[in-house]
Amino acid sequence: MASLQSKKVIAICQMTAKSDKKSNISACLEMIKAAKLQNAEMIFLPEACDFIGEKRSQFVENAEPLNGETVHSFCQMAKGYKVWLSLGGILEKADNEKIRNSHIVINSEGDIVSVYHKVHMFDVNMPEKSTRIMESDYVIPGERIVPPVETPVGKVGLAICYDMRFPELSLTLARMGADILTFPSAFTFATGAAHWETLLRARAIESQCYVVAAAQTGTHNSKRSSWGHAMVVDPWGTVIAQCSEGTGVAIAHIDLSYIKQVRSSMPVWQHRRNDLYAEMSPLKTADKSEEIDDNTTYRFGSTTVHGSTVFYKTDKTVAFTNKKCAVPGHVLVMPIRCVNTLKDLENDEKEDLFVVLKKVHEVVRNVNGTSYVTTGIQTGAAAGQTVKHLHVHVLPRKSKVNSDESGKFDASHDRPERSLAEMSEEASMLRPFFNS
Repeated sequence: MASLQSKKVIAICQMTAKSDKKSNISACLEMIKAAKLQNAEMIFLPEACDFIGEKRSQFVENAEPLNGETVHSFCQMAKGYKVWLSLGGILEKADNEKIRNSHIVINSEGDIVSVYHKVHMFDVNMPEKSTRIMESDYVIPGERIVPPVETPVGKVGLAICYDMRFPELSLTLARMGADILTFPSAFTFATGAAHWETLLRARAIESQCYVVAAAQTGTHNSKRSSWGHAMVVDPWGTVIAQCSEGTGVAIAHIDLSYIKQVRSSMPVWQHRRNDLYAEMSPLKTADKSEEIDDNTTYRFGSTTVHGSTVFYKTDKTVAFTNKKCAVPGHVLVMPIRCVNTLKDLENDEKEDLFVVLKKVHEVVRNVNGTSYVTTGIQTGAAAGQTVKHLHVHVLPRKSKVNSDESGKFDASHDRPERSLAEMSEEASMLRPFFNS
């Protein structure tokens, strides 16, 4: 066993947030002080540590940007007490109608080092349990898994509350190197009584990580109460720290050598049959386009695509404007490597193609002001394919497709050709939408 000195000290907090933001922040400050007195290096605060209201409008009205007063207050606390903070979920302003549920990590210098947006929305209606919460009514879901954060207590994987019901996220974070998984929560009383401890212990056992779950507890208002029971679970599934009833702080010791010991004695990561089921890893996200060189050309079957007509590019995929458009705004997406069919692509190429298509689909829809978009792949001459290079058509539609349309979009059809200048001008118009 490792000595006590080699272990890292963390603290989990349990509170009852109300609709008074200043009071909530003061309560957090008192818990941070108490945890620091017990030598905690990192302190974990629960979901909604800044605010819990009764109505959707209250959540939106009390949301702030990350550079707002609330986060600034926590940054000052972290710097003043020389501790790392996990803000398990604060109201981050997105627009005038919706917010993001954001898990923020602040280092002991008072700097924000990571931000995770909750990806799974808690939309649950259980009349028999007197529970109805529709988080998606006012929260925008996150779009990516954030890599584990390097902290003084280990690599911390970020999640929030309802995320714990999805083992894929936990396994992905563990595979990305997490030592600790965090599930700061405001678990409802009904679901907490049934599932809280079972889920947390399961996530620890299957990932062989420490699981840290700060929690809200008690009655917040006439419409909402939380289960509490904030806890820390070790990689063997043992609860090693837990808050009692009411508000307060619990201390736990993180032993990184114990993670190695458990994974060595029970080597489930080596025993996984990834030849039979998918390996847990994060999908790529299509963010900013790679730099596009207007003077580069890309092979497209027996012809070429000019760089000036490319409006989005990754290392494996390009999206470009079309010479013969079936409808205005008709664009093409293709893998850079020349293949004939989807089955010829490597797994990473398939993933990249899909991610780019998702991004292009949304931009084409928004730019052309339509809810209708046709996305199609032709395989073989009988399907209308004339260019022997796998490519995907993306066509904005102002109305429903006519039943007599053949769906053949390739260049053999009698449509006027556009000039290189026209195609390049359209590409220039589209590029900024992929770099915002």
